[in-house]
Amino acid sequence: MIRPHRLLGLGLRVLLAAAISVAASGSVFAEQFVLFDETFTFTKKDADESRPSKSHYYVKGAKINPDRPKDWTAPVDYRNGTVHIRAEVIEKPEGGAPTTWTLCYIPNKGRGNGYGCTGTGIYTEAGVYEKDVAMTEFWENGSIVWEEGIKQMDLVIKDDSGGQGHAHKRADHEKFFPTKMRITMIQVSAGSNYDPSLVPGLPESKAAAKAAEGCGSCE
Repeated sequence: MIRPHRLLGLGLRVLLAAAISVAASGSVFAEQFVLFDETFTFTKKDADESRPSKSHYYVKGAKINPDRPKDWTAPVDYRNGTVHIRAEVIEKPEGGAPTTWTLCYIPNKGRGNGYGCTGTGIYTEAGVYEKDVAMTEFWENGSIVWEEGIKQMDLVIKDDSGGQGHAHKRADHEKFFPTKMRITMIQVSAGSNYDPSLVPGLPESKAAAKAAEGCGSCE
């Protein structure tokens, strides 16, 4: 007969082995983190006077998550994961001018081009625009040494003409400025899915509200 204290010891060893196995798989670590969540108003004067580059809004210092990982490849692999981009256009001038924000990762250490960029996609009116982007698919993502981390993000307001379509250059700049934005970037680890419930301060979706009230199928 196995004595109770031996059963207890066996159970603890099993639990310890399971914990080691989970730790080795990396699943004990956070599956996502908010890189930044910034609400700001951007005027033509702001675009003209931003330095070192015009039409740029700089997310650095206290604006970017101070607890972001130093190494984006281990122990949690964010480099091969996705980024969930949430662009809330709170205010936009009338006229429906196609607008986008280029979102550039500025690394502590780069190679080649020295930085890489993704974007919000093009929008024409106020609203919330969301998308998921693979971290291995956006422009010049290989020019970042991900093991060394990210020091800041550069957000660039543009028209829909391409890379050099900075909004401050437009003759009809009044169609782009002033604007008020809330841009949130959430880094999701490889193999994980974005979970909006883990992002502080997001408004509850209608579907989530219905589910909480027990009427998931009601209109």
